[in-house]
Amino acid sequence: MTKLFKHLKPFVWAIIFIFVLLFAQAMLDLSLPGYMANIVNIGIQQNGIANAVPEAVSVTEFNHISIFLTSDQINQIKGDYIVLDKQSLSASDYAKYVKTYPQLANENIYKINTTNKKEIASLNTIFSHSLPVVANLEQNAAATFAQFGIPYTAGQDPFAVLAQLPPAQQAALQGAAQTQINAIAPDLLTEYSVAYLTIEYKALGMNTGTIQHRYLFNIGEIMVLITLASAACSVTVGYISARIAAGVGRNMRKQLFVRVESFSNTEFDKFSTASLITRSTNDITQIQMLLVMLFRIVFYAPIIGIGGIFKVLGSANSMLWIIGAAVGALITIMVVMFLIVLPKFRSMQALIDKLSLVMREQLTGLMVIRAFNAQKHEEARFDKANQDLTKTSLFVNRAVLVFLMPTMMFLLNAVMILIIWVGAHEVNAGTMQVGNLMAFMQYAVLIIFAFLMISIVFIMIPRASVSAVRISEVLETEPVIVDPAKPENFRSDLKGVIEFKDVAFRYPGAEDDVLKHITFTAKPGQTTAVIGSTGSGKTTLINLIPRFYDATGGAVLVDGVDVKKVTQHNLRDKIGYVAQKAVLFSGTIESNIKYGNENATAEEVAKYAEIAQATDIIKESEKGYQTLVSQGGTNLSGGQKQRLAIARALAKKPEIYIFDDSLSALDFKTDMALRKALKKETGDATVLIVTQRVSTIMGAEQIVVLDNGEIAGVGTHRDLMKNCKVYQEIALSQLSKEELA
Repeated sequence: MTKLFKHLKPFVWAIIFIFVLLFAQAMLDLSLPGYMANIVNIGIQQNGIANAVPEAVSVTEFNHISIFLTSDQINQIKGDYIVLDKQSLSASDYAKYVKTYPQLANENIYKINTTNKKEIASLNTIFSHSLPVVANLEQNAAATFAQFGIPYTAGQDPFAVLAQLPPAQQAALQGAAQTQINAIAPDLLTEYSVAYLTIEYKALGMNTGTIQHRYLFNIGEIMVLITLASAACSVTVGYISARIAAGVGRNMRKQLFVRVESFSNTEFDKFSTASLITRSTNDITQIQMLLVMLFRIVFYAPIIGIGGIFKVLGSANSMLWIIGAAVGALITIMVVMFLIVLPKFRSMQALIDKLSLVMREQLTGLMVIRAFNAQKHEEARFDKANQDLTKTSLFVNRAVLVFLMPTMMFLLNAVMILIIWVGAHEVNAGTMQVGNLMAFMQYAVLIIFAFLMISIVFIMIPRASVSAVRISEVLETEPVIVDPAKPENFRSDLKGVIEFKDVAFRYPGAEDDVLKHITFTAKPGQTTAVIGSTGSGKTTLINLIPRFYDATGGAVLVDGVDVKKVTQHNLRDKIGYVAQKAVLFSGTIESNIKYGNENATAEEVAKYAEIAQATDIIKESEKGYQTLVSQGGTNLSGGQKQRLAIARALAKKPEIYIFDDSLSALDFKTDMALRKALKKETGDATVLIVTQRVSTIMGAEQIVVLDNGEIAGVGTHRDLMKNCKVYQEIALSQLSKEELA
């Protein structure tokens, strides 16, 4: 996978931006359970009262609370509160306050007068440690006084009794109360304080329902805004991820195409066409899919998982072991699945190659298959390749969908049940609030789903890693034939001269040379023909000139310079090549002829078509030169394709023409007319013709006869008929002595 990262360099800033958005989204998502806990703990259970700091308190209750406060604490509270009394308030202010606090008509009220968060936090600590004591004394005065042997009669004011006690007893009672308070969790202290405040607010005549509704509405507004912001981050990340994945796919396809274009025949012998197509399409698609998942899930999941763990650390440490056990089980399952599925993914891409190869062969050779009634055999071949791929795909999908997903869901549900079981006991024991339990459940879901998503992506990684390796194999394959570091220029006094100097060639991995001691010169204005029996090395010899292969011995010179010392572009710019198998491209007849020279005029196109004897193809069609040519020229005959390929080479107007057995599909009449027209057009150029037809080359100025990779003779037709036994055998096998004379 490290090989994949270098393709991400152009998108570094976009990836950083994705990280920022994912972090923001994770923080937003992680804040929602906390707000949900507040809705339950504060909005529902505490009637919307957020903390132990009273909004307002009667003077009587304030005096009760002051009994359990230090003088500094009392002074701090008085500094943060104002006293509402009828005498000091204006008529309008009094009317306003008495409407909010009806008890103001009967007694003075302390009202909070600060919004400073630090000050409110300090007040919360003070009140949360005193209000529960006051509430307990009001509700359980008899039991409280009984613990210290203090006489108490029902109906007495407990605070009046407390005030009459000796200072030592008061201090003992206060100390015991604080010891009990310190043993209670801060959240529960706040909850007890709020219960007291609810009663006090009702005593003041305040509308507690309005307080609750206002709190719930505010929290709801915040949660909606957080959800919208999180959704915006998610959509943006998805968009940018798709753009990056598409960009990486585009760049990889381009690099792959450029690299394949630079391949010589040696590299094409290593990679099959079907495999290269699969690597350019299916393999890159796998990587694109992984990248989208990688940015959207793999980057996001650790943030949400680690963030969730930090969130639960402060709220429910006692149940953290449940999440740890679940994550451990998830990782174990993921590792096992990874080890099982990885080998299958490695073989899957090779099976896709095989399926593509079989399909391509069947489509290409459809006529041959029908001619030999081999449909059943080919169906069986395709069925086997298809079944092999299907079985592997089913194994992988079953492993993920039939085993992994149900196991993960079972684990998730088991964790939820365990959390509820343990959490319910803690709620019952008073060590946890219901809202915190619900928040913990949500955090647990987020954490487990984060690891679950990672595990699902890790199942995808093996296949994508195999695809990345397959693409890297192509990109890292250095072509055997490369341009020299310091290329030379062709000699200006020689144009079209081809010289073979003791040339030898051996295919990679072969035990013996295919060509041995090849020496001859082809000159401009002459036709040099190469003839020999099948497998004698004719095409191999011709392929050394444009450097489709490089000679392994000796030197091939063009215009007096070794072809290895010039750039491939400059070398091939001099050559008009007509391959043994004519290849046309999808388009029109005109576009195929202009492939040799895109600037050719309509008159020149017509001229080249006429020289190549291709005018009959054009005349037979209503569209003329705009007649459509299908991929590979499959809608044309072999002879028609060869003639259009010759017209394409003529349009290039090169110094050297190479015809690699490119007249074999023509009848003798067309062959003769074509050679006659070619002679006029290519009079000053060097012409090399590879053929097995003696009649095609009888007029050639030079004929090179190959036999088992060696030159058996060089000369004219007449000379070779006298001096070369191999040529004589070939000629007499095709023509009579009278025709050869």
